[in-house]
Amino acid sequence: MKTLLKIVGGILVCLVLVLLVLRVTGFEPRTCSNIYESKACRLPGLWLRGDLVTTPVTDWSFTDKIPTVKIQTHTWYLLPHSVTIGCVYYNGNLYLSSVYMRPEVKYRWNENVLRDPRVRLKIGNQLYDRTLTYVTDPAEKTAVLQAKSKKYWTIEPLFHTLPPNATANVFRVPNI
Repeated sequence: MKTLLKIVGGILVCLVLVLLVLRVTGFEPRTCSNIYESKACRLPGLWLRGDLVTTPVTDWSFTDKIPTVKIQTHTWYLLPHSVTIGCVYYNGNLYLSSVYMRPEVKYRWNENVLRDPRVRLKIGNQLYDRTLTYVTDPAEKTAVLQAKSKKYWTIEPLFHTLPPNATANVFRVPNI
């Protein structure tokens, strides 16, 4: 019994040490201008590091020139999940979205946001803590996806023709 407790205790201490190292290093997802550059650009990370912006953002238009942002979501198992994704500025708002081309492919960050909409965005070296809003209006969703298609036309060939079974999640980033 004592041996079992020592083994379990040793494993727990090692896990805590690994989590502390990961917390310090951040273990961010790779920075890529195009998430289709390589498979490494699509690998998730943990904590995002940078300078936290606490002031409201009233104009997200600067994101038109930024190809990708990073998003950190909350998982059910208490570790953050962060990935590099595209964003689009449309009609005075910043939007994040994902398109499911095949029903069997799921994006964990979407599932996390639908369960807990509190996220941390990293744009450049700036961090923004926000609570995303799921877009339910079909007209707004279609317009955002069209704007995304225009922005990513040259680097995201998947948007040239969406299959009829494609579904999309669109999230609005609040200005405050």
